[in-house]
Amino acid sequence: MASSLINIATSGVRAARAGLELTAQNIANAGSEGYVRRSVRLGEVAAAGSWRYPGDLSLSGVRVEGIARNADLFRQVEVRRTGSDAARAGAELKGLENIEAALEQAALFPAMTAFEASLARLQADPVDPALRAGALENARTLARTFNVAAGALGTVGDGLRFEAEAGVAGLNRDATELARVNLQLGRALAGSSDQTALLDQRDLLLGRIAGQAGIATTINPDQTVTVRLGGSAGPLLVSGVTAAPLAMATAADGTISFTLAGSVVPIGAGALAGQAQALEAARDRLAGLNGIAAALASSANAAQAGGVALNGTVGQPLFAGSDAATLAVSLASGAGLATAPAGAGVGSRDPANLAALRQALTGADISGQIDGLMFTAAGAVSGRRVTAEALEAIASGARIALDQQSGVSLDDEAANLVRYQQAFQASGRVIQVASDLFDTLLAIR
Repeated sequence: MASSLINIATSGVRAARAGLELTAQNIANAGSEGYVRRSVRLGEVAAAGSWRYPGDLSLSGVRVEGIARNADLFRQVEVRRTGSDAARAGAELKGLENIEAALEQAALFPAMTAFEASLARLQADPVDPALRAGALENARTLARTFNVAAGALGTVGDGLRFEAEAGVAGLNRDATELARVNLQLGRALAGSSDQTALLDQRDLLLGRIAGQAGIATTINPDQTVTVRLGGSAGPLLVSGVTAAPLAMATAADGTISFTLAGSVVPIGAGALAGQAQALEAARDRLAGLNGIAAALASSANAAQAGGVALNGTVGQPLFAGSDAATLAVSLASGAGLATAPAGAGVGSRDPANLAALRQALTGADISGQIDGLMFTAAGAVSGRRVTAEALEAIASGARIALDQQSGVSLDDEAANLVRYQQAFQASGRVIQVASDLFDTLLAIR
């Protein structure tokens, strides 16, 4: 009996020690990225009696059956899916906010208002050199604001493309690393500490990849993972120990597209999708800005051609350039403003053609177009912000649910520490009792 007690107690000591070590591991890694809480799996060691006593039950203690990762596959998939959607919305919102800021900081509307106001002042005295110079300077300021706005939109596009390139590089690194983890998982023993650590790495890498692009995953019997971009029918990104390379291409209009192993692949979720959508918005805003610049130049230049300058010559174009980036004032001085109608003499005070210029600008509704462009940019930000906040709330809920199940709770681990410590001490006490009984038996003999 004493021998059996010692064996049982010894197995209890081993089990308690394993629990203590695993609890210490959980506590030490409470802040480690990707770490999943682990627990020890214990099983009773018991067998039927001997051939002499077949009805007896032989109690032999406890054994450590392995290490369990407290991870739920469904919750992990939900975290990746909702995280991809939130990352897409967040990246798009960031790009749209930068687009809005680029247009606002250029101050297009105030510049246009100032130019129109200077023309109204000039109409009161069309031969005043100071008023003419002021109107021309406001025209230059207006042209520069278009230049600044176009440049700022270009900078936004450059930033988005830089982030997308970095995202593609990061995704390819993670996919290559995931293929290496697959190789190691295929060789790891089931339930071993090596496999457990590799599974943490696998899930961490999957989360990073999902943050850049939406993915569908299949967990294989050996715990390796197959990853497809998009849905379950999408192209293979990682299969076994092979990772296909993702590449980014930039079109002439600044938008981006993606290819996987040389084939075009649509990406509908993740930060890469959001950056691609923001670049499309930047392209559209720039196209709108260019249209306004072209309308401004054509309407002003047409009005100029219908009148005469201060020296009696036919009015020359006020603006040069084909788009917002190249828009510039082409007149050398305010005297070139064709304020008088065709046929008027030198120094004419007749403001008829100046009125025609103002009417042309009003008819083209340049101010209204600028205001509409700003409203479109602001409206896009407002709408996407609501979407991004909603998707982030959903993703946060999924992360919290997973963390409650797989994250390390220091309070719970502290309780486990006490429990395993008590079990260790109790098993040690059983060994002491068994030793005393053994000594007593020897003394009786």
